[in-house]
Amino acid sequence: MGASALSITLNLYIMDHIRKTDFMQAESLRMAWSMFAWTGGPTLGIFLYTHFGIYAAHGAVVVFAFALLCLFWFYRLSDNQSIRPGKSRPGNPLANIGRFVKQPRLWLAWLIAFGRSCFWTTFFVYGPLFMVITGEGKLAGGLLVSAGNALLFMAIFWGRAGRRFGGRRVMTFAYFAMAAMLFAAGGIGEAAPLLTAALLLFGALFTIALDALGSTAFMRSVRSYEKAQMAAVYRTYLDFSELTPPLVYSVVLTFFGLGSVFVTLGILAAFCGFVTWRYLPKAF
Repeated sequence: MGASALSITLNLYIMDHIRKTDFMQAESLRMAWSMFAWTGGPTLGIFLYTHFGIYAAHGAVVVFAFALLCLFWFYRLSDNQSIRPGKSRPGNPLANIGRFVKQPRLWLAWLIAFGRSCFWTTFFVYGPLFMVITGEGKLAGGLLVSAGNALLFMAIFWGRAGRRFGGRRVMTFAYFAMAAMLFAAGGIGEAAPLLTAALLLFGALFTIALDALGSTAFMRSVRSYEKAQMAAVYRTYLDFSELTPPLVYSVVLTFFGLGSVFVTLGILAAFCGFVTWRYLPKAF
């Protein structure tokens, strides 16, 4: 819940202080720089835990959190023009669901975000699990996740591609390419675990394009006077993407092997790609 609230606040800040024409560049840069945290955080945590114990690992989190809090208060008490009160405030999601549902463009933005988030949920959970089950070991699973996080820096490339070729084309291409990688990974499966892992990494590379560009579909579609209320509903894709895939996979795995997880996700990616191409405005 805390992460969701922070994400809502960040989106509201972006919509309040960044022009719509700069959304792609801002989002791609934000995702690229987050690579350092996503890659370095787990590595530092494991190092501290294995060498100094669990208190050292949690202590590092406390130190960084305190430093961030101090930074927030420094800007709050200073006259820095980049930190100023926003024009909007988050609203109650339950009170605005009906309004959100009545706007097809917002539904589309939600679906784009849901599809990419489902990939990351699957990648972080079933990727390492696949490596362990196939005998490659826990280290291989950890390296797979770290490699996927390190690819976030490619968000800069995808942001430039979006500005040159258009967000609609790039996101559609990314979804269909992701689906192709997932179908191939599911088809190869346990026969060649390392090749399957490589295909999942390529899938992650295309998913990063959706990370860099996907949020702009919402930012450009929401009405300015209700962006706080709609942002609160929009961010529910995080909760649904964490709950839905394990539920669906539990049914699929009853009848098929672990590779079926990737095929199932590939079907969702292909569907999201079709809907993106069909309904996202060409001028996007």
